[in-house]
Amino acid sequence: MLEYAGSQRTGARSRRREAGDLVAVVRSVDWILLGGVLALVGVGLWAISGITLHDVTDHPHYFLYRQSVYAAVGIAGLVVATLIDPDVYRRYWRLIFVATASVIVLVFIAGPVTRGSHRWLHLGSFTFQPSEFGKLLFVLALAGFLAERARRIGDADTTLRTIGLGAIPIVLVFLQPDLGTALVYAAALAAVLFVAGTRWLHLSALGIAVVVAVLLVLWILPSAGFHVLKPYQQQRITGFVHPTSDPSGATYNIEQSITALASGQTRGRGPNGSTQTNLDFIPEKNTDFVFASYGEQRGFIGAILLLGLYLLVVWRGLRVVTVAGDLFSSIVAGGIVVAFLFQVFVNAGMTMGIAPITGIPLPFVSVGGSSMIANLVAMGVLLAIHARGRTRRRR
Repeated sequence: MLEYAGSQRTGARSRRREAGDLVAVVRSVDWILLGGVLALVGVGLWAISGITLHDVTDHPHYFLYRQSVYAAVGIAGLVVATLIDPDVYRRYWRLIFVATASVIVLVFIAGPVTRGSHRWLHLGSFTFQPSEFGKLLFVLALAGFLAERARRIGDADTTLRTIGLGAIPIVLVFLQPDLGTALVYAAALAAVLFVAGTRWLHLSALGIAVVVAVLLVLWILPSAGFHVLKPYQQQRITGFVHPTSDPSGATYNIEQSITALASGQTRGRGPNGSTQTNLDFIPEKNTDFVFASYGEQRGFIGAILLLGLYLLVVWRGLRVVTVAGDLFSSIVAGGIVVAFLFQVFVNAGMTMGIAPITGIPLPFVSVGGSSMIANLVAMGVLLAIHARGRTRRRR
């Protein structure tokens, strides 16, 4: 009887402690970051409603409704991720890494070939892109690996092992082929090494190795008859270096994109007056080149609004790095923010001709459930790191 009563009191204290921790987490949420993310989702839905208004004749809001469902699922995932202690990911980083690499491999085995690429998996009526969710899981796994070696961060062996571990999913994604997403993974790898405190000598050596690899892929190996990139990837790079070389062929996309952005002027042409978008002169207008379509419809003011919200989220995300309660959380926050910023820069940049075309979606704006849900869950992890860090500092 006494043991039963004691166990009841212990269970009650445990439940009260958990409830108290939950209240503390909610009180420590970065509401500015959360507000910025929700505002981005709202602007993204607003953009899609205009861009796809004339795509389905009998159902003008088809893509808007579908994207709204993805946003709702993603927001639910954000809430769940906010309530999970990030230390859980640290403890199971090996399982996260193996699962991520295995699912990407499964794409080659069971995934359909779409436009010459293996990128998707079908689960009943739901189709998703594993590499989009892998962006977050990749960061969590590498952060867990580095956190275990906190006392040996400055060793060359730790740096080489981290690069070797990260190279596995990077190469797998590159072989799909998906050069854009592989570059996002590479940017996240560089970020986690930097935030972890890797020595500048090692980072410099890594930078030199990257330059040598780029020269091999783009110049040395093709000169010897070995082509690493696919023909369409080579055309994209050639079009970026020589944007006026073939306006009706390889550089058609970028020419139409720049024309659309310029025609938007200050206030935009609106959903009904945007000829570049409505007449389908812009290819992939609701995914890869969604920023160009948005700029044509909403103009310079709309573009500044969207980019300003991205800047707000990046600023608050970098602040999370400084308030994180431990090394693992700092590394995760840094990796998430840099990968997010890289995607925004490359997607918006390629529509303006300042970055090569890579097919990277614009976070919270491009049509697609995988990107929307994965980015919202990543923001939830950032919020969880901020909340736990603030709670620990108060204690």
